[in-house]
Amino acid sequence: MTEALNFLPLQSLSQPEFIPMTRKDIDSLGWKEIDILLVTGDAYVDHPSFGAAIIGRVLIVAGYRVGLISQPNWRDKEALTIMGRPRLACAITSGNLDSMLNIYTPARRLRKDDDYSPGGKPGLRPPMALQVYSNLAKAAFPGLPVILGGIEASMRRIAHYDYWKDKILPSILLTSKADILIYGMGERAVLKTVEAVKAKKELKNIQGSAILLGEKQSKEFLASKLTDYTELPSFENIALNKQDFMDSHLIAEKESNPYCGKGLFQKYDKRIVVIEKPELPLSTEEMDAVYELPFANKPHPFYKEKIPAFEMIKNSITAVRGCPGGCSFCGLGLHQGKFVAQRSKNSILKSIRKLTELSTFRGTVSDIGGPTANVYGNSVRSMDKCKKCRRPSCLWPDICLNYIVDDHALSDILKQAANIEKVKHLFISSGIRLDLAEKQPETMRKIIHNHTSGHFKIAPEHLDDEVLKLMRKSKSDYFYEFIDKFRKETQSAGKEQYLVPYFISNFPGCNQEHMKKLDAFLIKSHWAPQQVQDFTPLPMTIASAMYYCETDTDRKPITVNKGLKYRREQLLVLKRKMPYSSKSKICRRSH
Repeated sequence: MTEALNFLPLQSLSQPEFIPMTRKDIDSLGWKEIDILLVTGDAYVDHPSFGAAIIGRVLIVAGYRVGLISQPNWRDKEALTIMGRPRLACAITSGNLDSMLNIYTPARRLRKDDDYSPGGKPGLRPPMALQVYSNLAKAAFPGLPVILGGIEASMRRIAHYDYWKDKILPSILLTSKADILIYGMGERAVLKTVEAVKAKKELKNIQGSAILLGEKQSKEFLASKLTDYTELPSFENIALNKQDFMDSHLIAEKESNPYCGKGLFQKYDKRIVVIEKPELPLSTEEMDAVYELPFANKPHPFYKEKIPAFEMIKNSITAVRGCPGGCSFCGLGLHQGKFVAQRSKNSILKSIRKLTELSTFRGTVSDIGGPTANVYGNSVRSMDKCKKCRRPSCLWPDICLNYIVDDHALSDILKQAANIEKVKHLFISSGIRLDLAEKQPETMRKIIHNHTSGHFKIAPEHLDDEVLKLMRKSKSDYFYEFIDKFRKETQSAGKEQYLVPYFISNFPGCNQEHMKKLDAFLIKSHWAPQQVQDFTPLPMTIASAMYYCETDTDRKPITVNKGLKYRREQLLVLKRKMPYSSKSKICRRSH
């Protein structure tokens, strides 16, 4: 298994059941010190759905001694010193979500719970957690290199709009004072970074990373040949000109292909942030090796209360990462990229067998998927063409002619997994792309008949094609066609099942006229959605640039609702309570 980690210099250090969290844990392993301290804003769950667990396990198998502190008291620097000073570096993530999204609602109000904390308790992480933890580490360990990572780092690596502060913020490298930022999934980049720290080399030219140069270094950088880098509008220009802000995001997106994209740089007065080109996606063999590392697949025994996010995914299996959709509002493309990395069938089945051996397993595998379940098995005709492509999406406005939609791979896995001993039920809970589903009749039939838990999740997002174009989503025709197919297949299976569509209100460019089409559908269907999302501009997404600039990507003015007073009308369309009709097997009213 580990031989497949060909990006990893393997050592003989054995993997502990859990990454140490206390001095006692370190002593029990016979370690005198730790090399790397991981700090995370989430509770520590040793499961591959949690980024800190993956990075910790990868570092340990590479021979580094790793300690982990979750949700430390950010008001006390001593909270980071319980295992002593790390020998090499402190690596920090705010968790599986951007901390501002985790803490605040789209109405900019404090959330009442935190799914990534024990008991769902809120208040265990600070706003702008990455910045706060980094400054805490700098105070606790003077001179120790600080490495940022995770989705908050990915989405705040350049100047960006922060919805909750309602202002343009610089790259988080400036406010965090961190030595290096790793964006993307990070397995390769974190190892290269730690190797450089160990060898006392400069932290530069590491693919998938960003650094802040000093004044002297910035002058030297500008004086060098910059053929491998593209300049973003400066922070000062962005603050004065909204179109420069839009340009910065479009340029960053254009250079996001790890095969043909260039590095980026952005000026901040006399200093420069340099962002290297993205790291390559993992191969299938590497994905298998990472997800087959000896995770405990449960929270650390330190916790006495359940962690809601873990309860949701504890019986699920990750099959893919990355998404070819390129939706303008989604942060996944900024973090995981549009190139899909997938595990082999044998590796997925191996993980299911391991799941069935857990004492907590009750016969149900809740999901086999990832960002989008039905991208599994899809491929391309020519990888050479992909390596030169700068399209933001493989599926929009139409499915690329070089993209091959597979209708057998996922179906085959479901068939074999369902026959594994102790597996009584096997469901697909990840979202389904409707444009791909239209070309996967066999797989969809199998999922609807045998692998739906009663609710089938899809994400049309909206029903007006003008809004869908701004979202970079497929036309509404796919949704209406899928409703008919779902109804027919459900009747054929002799089951009572419901579609659970996911809609977004107040998307930039969406006005009340656009909402009428969605409203009419809801009334006709006698339904109030289970899943309602008021648009939230996530940092560095194209949709956040549209929200801030109040234009589309072609600079044409669009309607943007800002402030709860102006957003309420569209949100109420989705939250309206309507009598449920038992004749409609399309959807189910919310509770």
